[in-house]
Amino acid sequence: MLNFAYIDELSKQKFTITKNDLEKILSKAEDFVPLSFEEITLLLSIEKTEDLELLRDTALKVKKRVFGDRIVLFAPLYLSNECVNKCLYCGFQNGNIYEKRKTLTKEEALAEAKFLEKRGFKRALLVLAENKIKCGVDYIKSIVRELYDKSGLRILHINSAPMEVDELKELKKEGLGVFQVFQETYHKETFEKLHIKGKKSDFEYRLTCMDRAIKAGFNDVGIGCLLGLYDYKFDVLSTIAHSRYLKENFGTYPHTISVPRFRYAKGAKIETPPYPVNDFTFKKIVAVYRLAVPTAGIVISTREPATLRDEILYYGASQISAESKTSPGGYNELVEEENSSQFSLNDRRSLEEIVLMILKNGFLPSLCTACYGKGRVGEKFHHLAEKEIIKEFCEKNALSSFMEYLDNIEDRELKDKMLSYFNNYKEKFKEIKKGILV
Repeated sequence: MLNFAYIDELSKQKFTITKNDLEKILSKAEDFVPLSFEEITLLLSIEKTEDLELLRDTALKVKKRVFGDRIVLFAPLYLSNECVNKCLYCGFQNGNIYEKRKTLTKEEALAEAKFLEKRGFKRALLVLAENKIKCGVDYIKSIVRELYDKSGLRILHINSAPMEVDELKELKKEGLGVFQVFQETYHKETFEKLHIKGKKSDFEYRLTCMDRAIKAGFNDVGIGCLLGLYDYKFDVLSTIAHSRYLKENFGTYPHTISVPRFRYAKGAKIETPPYPVNDFTFKKIVAVYRLAVPTAGIVISTREPATLRDEILYYGASQISAESKTSPGGYNELVEEENSSQFSLNDRRSLEEIVLMILKNGFLPSLCTACYGKGRVGEKFHHLAEKEIIKEFCEKNALSSFMEYLDNIEDRELKDKMLSYFNNYKEKFKEIKKGILV
């Protein structure tokens, strides 16, 4: 499926990128010419600040050409931490004596959804541990129906365990958007050392889950690796190789590539990353993903500190979570976060603070869900993005969803502050009326 021997060979070579090499590669990337894996490896070898700045500037240009100024906002909604797997770095791991176990009822899940809706979110990412008895397909279907029927959330994505095609077909029928699974690390030997119990220990089954998801009807899938578990060059190259495999076989890159870094989880057997990834390298990785897989949404979570999350928007990130809780019932405080979360958080700012940050930095916050309603998914979305057309929808719909968000803010001072940063967009989109999604 993926040529891991070749990826391993590339990742272990010592490359030094020259200014001439860098300029040629960045010129290709800016013209949307696919980069070779050798060229991607050269970009991952950048060590000079001035070279990183050139990489950043090109990644931002490409991001703006594909998606415009918009930055998508979402929140995770954790449904269960009752996991059967034993993953040595995760707070949800089976046997963690510190973890308070909880699987939300329909009523509790709805309360979480209504909390997010009241805060202004229109999309949520459902997150579940792996446990077919506690939170299998029937449970997920019942929750999805409840939230679509009784909350104002307009699209639900899901991050769950890999499943069989027939199970995934059942979930897709309920109207879920993106199906997301992280490989964690693409290095098989390391993967097997870190995942020692449960279905998740099956490397090949996890690796092929996106094939099954797409065959089951999920037009949009999300992938990623957990940076810090193994050598970042190997895992980043593998993530890009996986992205290209999906495009070659199914006509589209993954809809999203998430870029989480290892974070401490109480009770985990591994408390520090075996292969630490510093901020310089993290920025480089985000920019390389943007150039190598230009039409994918690059997702940054609240694992990262606030200052870095602000800065990373300039490196090609296009989606960020806000106001996150990583424990089931965390928004309504049904359980203590410290003893029920998957990992510790770094950025605890409110949605309002994140919206202001995005506006201050010259970007456009988006709570839009229009593409799912209009059928702009999978190959169709990819082609529109590749032709630099999707940004026209993105920016107009971001405006509509933002104006809807503003309407619900009662704090006059806060609203005026947001509008003061928003003035640049008023003229640009004055013909777009609130609530009209295109």
